[in-house]
Amino acid sequence: MKVPTLLQIKGKLIVSCQALENEPLHSPYIMSRMAVAAVEGGAAAIRANSLIDVQKIMDTVDLPVIAIFKRDYAGSDVFITATLQEVDELMVASPQMIALDATMHTRPGDLQLPELVAAIRERYPDLLLMADIATVEEARHAALLGFDCVGTTLHGYTCETKGRNLADEDFRILQEVIEAVKIPVIAEGNVATPEMAARCLALGSHAVVVGGAITRPQQITRRFVNAMDTPA
Repeated sequence: MKVPTLLQIKGKLIVSCQALENEPLHSPYIMSRMAVAAVEGGAAAIRANSLIDVQKIMDTVDLPVIAIFKRDYAGSDVFITATLQEVDELMVASPQMIALDATMHTRPGDLQLPELVAAIRERYPDLLLMADIATVEEARHAALLGFDCVGTTLHGYTCETKGRNLADEDFRILQEVIEAVKIPVIAEGNVATPEMAARCLALGSHAVVVGGAITRPQQITRRFVNAMDTPA
């Protein structure tokens, strides 16, 4: 199961179809239609948040799904598939891959990252695991723990990397992660244009995840408005 899924997304676009509760398109039906549009546009996989969205998308399109479960915990900055509970909930839908926060931040619950990965492997041996990281050190750690792939998802979103952008210095962080690990590296995080996505592949990314630039019309609209408001 693992090798075909990773081969299916190699060199391809993964579209993140997510809308949180405070966003205008928050709806499993709408996210499933976003997934249909992504399929028609040539996407090779979908990234989706929450069991209800993952189930609806998997019922609607025949593509691999990278599932996550965003849930806030008091006293912890980790919110992407933070505990075994979220993994168990997502596995009701049996997605091909689950992504989880693989940063060095304090985690909720009793299981720290090494123990969490071990518990997932024991319970779901055929499940692909993607490590969402922010730094090269975290990527190395994730590879040592046996993740199947690593994504630059959280670069720019953690306290250590706040204010940084994946594209800074010609995607320097992406290049460093690719050089640091032997597992596939998926470029993700503010990939805003087709040209940026193509550059990520040219630098050696296994695949590229694009979210807001495709599936969040309020962000797309804001980019146009900001550009039009800027004096020529």
